[in-house]
Amino acid sequence: MADDRLRIYDSPTFSNPRLVVGFSGWMDGGDVSTGTIRILAEKLGARRFAEIQPEGFYIYNFPGAMELTALFRPHCRIHGGLVRAFDLPENAFFAAPDSDVILFLGKEPNLAWHDYADCLFGLCDRFGVKTVYFVGSVSSLVPHTRDPHLFCSVSSESLKPVLAAYGIRFSDYEGPASIVTYLTTLAQRRDVQMVSLVATVPAYVQGGNPKCIDAMVRRVAGLLSLELHLDDLRTAADDFERRLTEVVNEQPELAETVTRLEQDYDNEIFDSQMTDLKQWLHQKGVRLD
Repeated sequence: MADDRLRIYDSPTFSNPRLVVGFSGWMDGGDVSTGTIRILAEKLGARRFAEIQPEGFYIYNFPGAMELTALFRPHCRIHGGLVRAFDLPENAFFAAPDSDVILFLGKEPNLAWHDYADCLFGLCDRFGVKTVYFVGSVSSLVPHTRDPHLFCSVSSESLKPVLAAYGIRFSDYEGPASIVTYLTTLAQRRDVQMVSLVATVPAYVQGGNPKCIDAMVRRVAGLLSLELHLDDLRTAADDFERRLTEVVNEQPELAETVTRLEQDYDNEIFDSQMTDLKQWLHQKGVRLD
């Protein structure tokens, strides 16, 4: 039962709590989803107070090549012949009562999405959460020298005016769905409004992207009226862009590609069908799908 998997071990007091959700996995390019939640937790002094137990939600033993199956298996650490750590997926809630914010950091489940949703919305019911925000990212043909575009999907038409006022565009997408879209379809049935905020991260940049994380944190802080000191994030973002530009300029072919992306960005051209650029990125081992 879902109730058995939701463990609440503290009862912080909120007035009008908002839940901000991040998942590792598919929509965490540049660590935007998990990185945003971790930074918000640090800035808000949030404390862990509940979790969703992992049993029954994940595939651990997946047949196939080691490179693929390694993505599904739990992480362990063995030192001196002794097993020092065996880590199952974590799905934890963190409370920042003074800011009326609950943060959730989890791993997208492979199985039993309905039960997983029951756990998440069950916590919303328990603490009176009426609005849920997901933060994430997707790889796209955008330059690292510009702020990422933010797109969103919503559970209700009534949410769109506020988001449009922040310059957030609305998604047009058809294809494989994530747990986030599933949660959004269920939200209204559970008397909850849900917003999915997705940043576009440069497809040619691998690993964490401080600039995109900074942009997402600032946008969430604005939407939730949070007063946060974020100068350190901006400094890290500027340093990241500078170092990355130096690397790009050492590769003329890539530098030319980035220049074209900048021109399209500045001219408000959002062409995800730029076949020649996609082929070039694929040749470099970077896929957009």
